[in-house]
Amino acid sequence: MLDLLVPEGASDTMRELIFDIDRSQQATLQSQIRATLVNAILSGQLPPGSPTPSTRELARKLMVSRNTVTLAYLSMADDGYLEARDRSGFYVAGDPALFSRAQMSQAAKPEKDRLRFESLFKLKASQQRNIEKPLNWHDYPYPFIYGQSDPALFPIAEWRECTRQSMNRKWLDAWTDDRFTEDDPMLVDQIRQRLLPRRGISAGRDEILVTMGAQNALYLLAHLLMNRETRVGVEDPGYPDARNIFSLSAGEVVPLSVDAGGLVLDEKLAGCGMIYVTPSHQFPTGVTMGIERRRALIDWARRNNRLIIEDDYEFEANYLSEPTPALKALDGNDPVIYVGSLSKSLMPGLRLGYLVAAPEIIAEARALRRLMLRHPPGNNQRVAALFLALGYHDRLIGRLHRTYRERQAILSKALDEAFPGWAPVSRFGGTSCWVTGPDWLVGESLKQAALARGVVIEPGEIFFAEPDGHRNHFRLGFSSIPTERIAPGIALLADLVREAELAP
Repeated sequence: MLDLLVPEGASDTMRELIFDIDRSQQATLQSQIRATLVNAILSGQLPPGSPTPSTRELARKLMVSRNTVTLAYLSMADDGYLEARDRSGFYVAGDPALFSRAQMSQAAKPEKDRLRFESLFKLKASQQRNIEKPLNWHDYPYPFIYGQSDPALFPIAEWRECTRQSMNRKWLDAWTDDRFTEDDPMLVDQIRQRLLPRRGISAGRDEILVTMGAQNALYLLAHLLMNRETRVGVEDPGYPDARNIFSLSAGEVVPLSVDAGGLVLDEKLAGCGMIYVTPSHQFPTGVTMGIERRRALIDWARRNNRLIIEDDYEFEANYLSEPTPALKALDGNDPVIYVGSLSKSLMPGLRLGYLVAAPEIIAEARALRRLMLRHPPGNNQRVAALFLALGYHDRLIGRLHRTYRERQAILSKALDEAFPGWAPVSRFGGTSCWVTGPDWLVGESLKQAALARGVVIEPGEIFFAEPDGHRNHFRLGFSSIPTERIAPGIALLADLVREAELAP
């Protein structure tokens, strides 16, 4: 039976608290009362200092003996959840005992009553190897972290202006309506007219789909084009999230070698029905595939009726050389599916990307996306479209290029002095540097030691299909670290490496 507790003088939160008292359970009434209150405290529903109802009032409401409620309260006081105040009653403790969620669940429900969820899962994505970064990376003085933006560089006033314009009554329907499967036509046109031409790509409206970032695009493609008979080739080292996404659908994910010219076109390609590649700025090494190798890869796909997924994840960060045309610009008969993203130039939290492919592929991806999320939020699409249309994005790219060029030069100089020969300079630019140390170096150990000194780095073994033999790599991002902290951060890292080298 459900009983709504409304004691006199109780707080609004306490008034909303519902007790589930089931007299048919083997669990005692006292334990059921305790479980309800413990859950409310640990979930934050009852904040520290909140009064509990009097034992008399609660007993009357629940139709149990007052002694049952008193024993439950005393038990919780002994465990630190409640505190008794003379002539006032019981209150939630100011610093209640902290339990894990698992302990909280066990306290709330007897073990024998819990479902065995382990037997229900058809897959366990949580068991995959993933890139791990501290969520509080902002708190570290030297965050050499990849894929995050520097708030100091973002034009807040311009974004606010675009947000204000999107609220104009004439455009309100553009983002308040449920568009079912359709995207904001203004954003699609901006992608067609502003972004894709810079990569040499020409596409019609029916060849573009807006996605919730590049990962959403890859997930859609994996479910549309792969099954347990599919062998998909992925660069090694390469993007771990792509490898993990494909492994959920494909029968085999084949590691493909990478050299100074990007993806190696060797005999491993022969058994692959599909290839995932980052030719313009290889993830994570930063090398660029030359035009001849690009043409050879396209030719292989045409001759063998194969598909190529091109992830052009950081095309706008080329500030050191003339851009090489995207694979999609060379594909002719549609063997290339192009994945783009606004995360690196705007903000990673915006989650806006896009797919460019043959109309048949886009139509199926659009239908599948509808089942997942219908369409990306309309307000984000319209604001981003205005940001592009009004030229603010172009201005931002110019600012990013100037800043990244300076930071990359400072980082390269510091690395060359501290670790000569460990990190070749990218001719593309980008926002990170791939570092290869001596065989004795262990990137994960260096990461932990660096965190203790306030330095955030990313071990490189996660980017390889097999970590053994590749533990001496790490990656340094410079998109979010203040320029003046780069050299001091590398100096601290050098001290740690010397300490590790001298350690017995």
